[in-house]
Amino acid sequence: MSGQGFVYGIAAAITFAIQVTGYAVAYSLKTETFYDILGGFNYLALALWSAIAGSIDAPLNWVDDPRKILVTILFICSRGWLLIFLAWRAHERKGDSRFDEVLGKGGGQPQPFGFFVFWMAQAFWVFLISMPMLFVTSSQVNKPGFSPFDIAFAILFCAGVLIEIVADIQKALWVKQGRRGDFCSVGVWAVSRHPNYFGEIFQWWCLFAFSYSSSNKDTGYADPLWWFGILSPLFTMQILMTMEPTGLCNAEGKNLKRYYDKCPDSYSKYRENTSILIPMIGYKYVPMFLKRTIFFDFEKYEYKPKSESDGSAKNDGFES
Repeated sequence: MSGQGFVYGIAAAITFAIQVTGYAVAYSLKTETFYDILGGFNYLALALWSAIAGSIDAPLNWVDDPRKILVTILFICSRGWLLIFLAWRAHERKGDSRFDEVLGKGGGQPQPFGFFVFWMAQAFWVFLISMPMLFVTSSQVNKPGFSPFDIAFAILFCAGVLIEIVADIQKALWVKQGRRGDFCSVGVWAVSRHPNYFGEIFQWWCLFAFSYSSSNKDTGYADPLWWFGILSPLFTMQILMTMEPTGLCNAEGKNLKRYYDKCPDSYSKYRENTSILIPMIGYKYVPMFLKRTIFFDFEKYEYKPKSESDGSAKNDGFES
């Protein structure tokens, strides 16, 4: 536990050092250009650190431990793609509207604290997402083989990464080709409205499950450090499903206005037939109470015209 605590502690210090330094430089230059890029680089730095430090006092060196090698490779493939994609996107967009207000780009006053919050949110996301990987690479357990459980979740992790990569590429090509069809429904986007977010969430649930076998206890259920790893998928869901500047809250709700103004019938049919996250066929036959619960298609993601939302606010004196 002490060895793992050391790896975790230094990983946290590395993360916050990178993000605080990034904030200081970015705010002085009044730019958000390398925000996402530093996030991706931070992941790779933690993978390198844990691979080196995790071998200290371990029964096997990193190069001799197939479990640690596999989880490091899987993690680097996932975060390496993220780094490449976000760097390309930053170059293509030449800016990120999420930061316009806090950087004073619209003529308002810059908000240094608001900009700092973005960087700290990224620091927490990077560190918490990395926890299952850190747990495996810092483990003192000698389990050179893989159980069927391990193999299954390693394959599922790869599937999550692949879904995210394919979704990102298909969406980027659709944009490059002129956004034909008004909204993206090509490839995996035909069976999920947000397959990239599904892939991102799903892979961290799989890595958390994979890390179970690296527990120092007789059973992983008794290892509190393994349980802390559940923060990886849970925090990812929190960011992508509830935070306004990004994820589903940014893509759905009031921001669907452009579709309902331009192609209301075709988009309404697409929403009816297509799951918000989990790729599937036959979504239109799923009962509404299941859509609103286990399928995460919550009412807050629906588009409500301004007049309708204003009216509902006036009729409910208990909502703020």
